[in-house]
Amino acid sequence: MSEPQTPNPNQGPPAELDFDAIVDAPESMRAIADQVVQQLKTVFDPEIPVDIYELGLIYKLKLDEDGSAAIRMTLTSPMCPAAEELPPEVESKARGVEGVTSVTLDLVWDPPWNPGMMSEAAKLELGMF
Repeated sequence: MSEPQTPNPNQGPPAELDFDAIVDAPESMRAIADQVVQQLKTVFDPEIPVDIYELGLIYKLKLDEDGSAAIRMTLTSPMCPAAEELPPEVESKARGVEGVTSVTLDLVWDPPWNPGMMSEAAKLELGMF
């Protein structure tokens, strides 16, 4: 079995959306981190029928022992019509998870999102296979 990939902070998530590569949380916070991811999977780009996690828009979720969460994400483009709505919704959904005490959201454009960052499930949903 190979070691989990540790993504370069300047790169997007790996194409297979390996939970261990995207989520950085101590063992005691793994269940809470999983709940945050489940909440992020309820956030959709209004133009694409796939959640933002499967789209590969979440580059990193870091959860500390004290419950503070840091989320690094991007959008499909800087001109995304949902740019005003998605980041606050992501922050709100993460903040709503019991055990999360604070959320810091970092919206980044580098690396730029591309369809290769989507999970296989997202590509299948969008007919890209």
